[in-house]
Amino acid sequence: QVQLVESGGGLLQPGGSLRLSCAASGRTFSRAAMGWFRQASGKEREYVVGINWSGTSTYYADSVKGRSTISRDNAKNTVYLQLNSLKPEDTAIYYCAACTSFKAIYSGSYCSSEEYNSWGHGTQVTVSS
Repeated sequence: QVQLVESGGGLLQPGGSLRLSCAASGRTFSRAAMGWFRQASGKEREYVVGINWSGTSTYYADSVKGRSTISRDNAKNTVYLQLNSLKPEDTAIYYCAACTSFKAIYSGSYCSSEEYNSWGHGTQVTVSS
């Protein structure tokens, strides 16, 4: 299991940018695929971005493609989400998640949404003028 703590949320203006950080602890972080999910009030959780353990393969949902970047620093046990050109519809609780499936660890691929098995408590992001 990987323990995860998100930071960097808050109240932001439309058109602005945010950078979320997720600090991880646990021996398997460097071989875990990582991802960010979000859940807006009254909506289902959305898989937003994912990255494999080496940082060489990424997934982006259509809703953030072209204006977001996921990255990781395995030396710091941290994964980041940069999201630009913020919109009110980006308002949600953002969750960091880790995937330690066999596929993630040994094939080096990012994970599908169902494979994630460790979750942070989330950080609120509100985009409003």
